[in-house]
Amino acid sequence: MPSKLKFGVVVFPGSNCDYDTYFVLEKIFNQDVKFIWHKDRSVGDVDVVILPGGFSYGDYLRPGAIARFSPIMEDIIRFANRGGKVLGICNGFQVLVEAGLLPGALLRNSSLRFVCKYVYVRVENNDTFFTSLCDEGEVLKLPIAHGDGNYYVDDETLKKLIDNNQIVFRYCDRYGNVTEESNPNGSIYNIAGVINEEGNVLGMMPHPERCSEPVLGCTDGAKIFNSLIHSLLFTEEFFK
Repeated sequence: MPSKLKFGVVVFPGSNCDYDTYFVLEKIFNQDVKFIWHKDRSVGDVDVVILPGGFSYGDYLRPGAIARFSPIMEDIIRFANRGGKVLGICNGFQVLVEAGLLPGALLRNSSLRFVCKYVYVRVENNDTFFTSLCDEGEVLKLPIAHGDGNYYVDDETLKKLIDNNQIVFRYCDRYGNVTEESNPNGSIYNIAGVINEEGNVLGMMPHPERCSEPVLGCTDGAKIFNSLIHSLLFTEEFFK
């Protein structure tokens, strides 16, 4: 059984969290990491693909709309459809939605302003590769930085997400209360992160890579990466 996972961090024109994500995975979590250029045709030999935050293609048209047509996305869709683990953070979440790998849409923040601050999110589903080391109902303090984080789905899709336990994170206060005041962008049902039906593709607006080491003053984001690493390295089925 290998002692490390192989991560691939996608780089789009306008990505600005790619090096942060690379650094955290390599230096903090001691994993094998490589960059995947947006013009590549294959993700290569990786266990996990991460689409990082930023402003791919300058967010022209709408966030993620152009990046969705980058050459690499065809293989990322193939990778995901075959069970490969994919994590989209902020702009990466927007790209996954545009690519049809996750339901819904990311709209302008209800305030019509860019929001950059720490928020609290409640773990709604800890039975995932990405949250296995969290407790259900646990509150994490994570930073956000986005202008288009207002997650929207229609009523039918929302019911499906709830029924299938696909809502992984919801915005809350520090005590775990899901309130209108704790919602930083107007997302329906205070949704901060969702997973696909198969459980291998997660999109989230908060940035775990920005709060995964003590020097940054918060380490709650480490639980996301540690959950993923622990789940895959110590899941026998992963290597069958």
